[in-house]
Amino acid sequence: MPNSPKSLDQAQAVLYTMRPFFTQLPVQMALALVLGALTVSGFAPDALSFLPLFTLAALFLLWSRASSRKAAAYMGFAFGLGFFGAGVSWVYVSVHEFGGMSMPLAVVATFLFCLVLSLFPAAAGLLQAGPGGLTRRRALLLIPALWVSMEWVRGWILTGFPWLALGYSQAVTSPLAGFAPLFGVYGVSLASALCAGALALLADARLHRRGRAAIVFPVAILLMLVLAGSILKQVEWVRPLGAPVTVSLLQGNIPQEMKWREDKAKTTLDAYMAMTLASSGRLIVLPETALPIFLNDLPLSYLEMLSERANKLGGDLLVGVPEHTGDGEYFNSVLSLGSSPVQVYRKVHLVPFGEFIPFRSLFGWITRILHIPLSDFSRGETLQPPLKVAGQKVAMAICYEDAFGEELINQLPAASLLVNVSNDAWFGDTFAPWQHLQISQMRALETGRTMLRATNTGITAIINQRGEVLKRAQPFTTARLEGEAQGFAGATPYVQFGNFLVLGLLVLLLVANWIMAKKKPGRRI
Repeated sequence: MPNSPKSLDQAQAVLYTMRPFFTQLPVQMALALVLGALTVSGFAPDALSFLPLFTLAALFLLWSRASSRKAAAYMGFAFGLGFFGAGVSWVYVSVHEFGGMSMPLAVVATFLFCLVLSLFPAAAGLLQAGPGGLTRRRALLLIPALWVSMEWVRGWILTGFPWLALGYSQAVTSPLAGFAPLFGVYGVSLASALCAGALALLADARLHRRGRAAIVFPVAILLMLVLAGSILKQVEWVRPLGAPVTVSLLQGNIPQEMKWREDKAKTTLDAYMAMTLASSGRLIVLPETALPIFLNDLPLSYLEMLSERANKLGGDLLVGVPEHTGDGEYFNSVLSLGSSPVQVYRKVHLVPFGEFIPFRSLFGWITRILHIPLSDFSRGETLQPPLKVAGQKVAMAICYEDAFGEELINQLPAASLLVNVSNDAWFGDTFAPWQHLQISQMRALETGRTMLRATNTGITAIINQRGEVLKRAQPFTTARLEGEAQGFAGATPYVQFGNFLVLGLLVLLLVANWIMAKKKPGRRI
């Protein structure tokens, strides 16, 4: 039988004889690179949520066999290079196909971006390194805390890039998603890293033929985490508020290369007008910069027709449109029209090099290479109230903003719905739109709110308060997604405390690790 104890013993004997080969740093780095690339399949669109737990466990094992701190850092760097190289390769599409950067320069720019991101798992590898092999303390305290700490730092330093945080891989279907309303995505990352640590301990115990206690302990940890997450998924953190509102989410499918051409502007305006007139929802939502003309330059009659349709339906319309002010600033904005007073939301968290140029004295030359329209937006006010439309209070997020859960909750618990408008056409037919949808699912989970997504080319969707996609449009099609959205009241612990709870847990884990290391430096604990 293939799974008999004798077969397992033979497999362990083979691995033992190959041990010298796997202790060579180039081999360890190659393995880490492959593990990082495989981890991407744990995220959307493949969404094999179990996979990152095993690939990370294998990385923890590699780290435990590192010959030095430098070797551990190199392995972490290689893992990051495989992970980000496979996971955010869509950056190349943005800067080359739609940004106008030459192919060689776009390859270099994408590679450098992945190199920078790889520094974070490298730092985790460096800081966790030490003698003693894979102890319980190291696998369940030190490494998980460092891994998630580096994710959190990556999420805010230099305006932040929280994309592909480990917790997103567990969105919705995994039992670990139950931790999201308490601790947010980084709390789910921590639960995932703890599972990986337990799996690594289990594998280490089998390889070294340790006693039953060495196997029972990590299994107990895994069962506790899965059980706790499953129980938490049953908790109703929020309550329905009033009757559901009918919604129409418009996906215009305007090709990115056509979107900002002056000779195509009328075609775009006509297309969205026709879709709006055919809509039946009390709340109609158009994508980010759906109208590719400054608000001040739009014909007043066009805006009046949009408003008239929303009024006829007894509700409101939200439309993405660039806004130019008299003092030379312009904003990536969402305008409300219809039965409620006109309101404007201005995007706060801008995309570096896409919507603004950081450190212009150093990087201003990039604007001469990239041909990105409106690449110097101004920031909106940090604290903006929810938009009062169609009998709901809507927390707005434009494109990339919904990747920052700790910023979105600034509009909660006052808001009853979440709305994200986006133009993911910048990423082409890649992983990015699916990854972005998964991010929106996590925001719904964290806040206990329905999330409405209206995007230019996809993925337009209605997501319930449990993060489940109720309806979605096919990407790269012209679509009008009609449905209902339930508003909610109340606040999850994450809405109340943001990332402070998970940061507190990380500090506790690191302090516990330090105390245990000091008290019993010579024992495997």
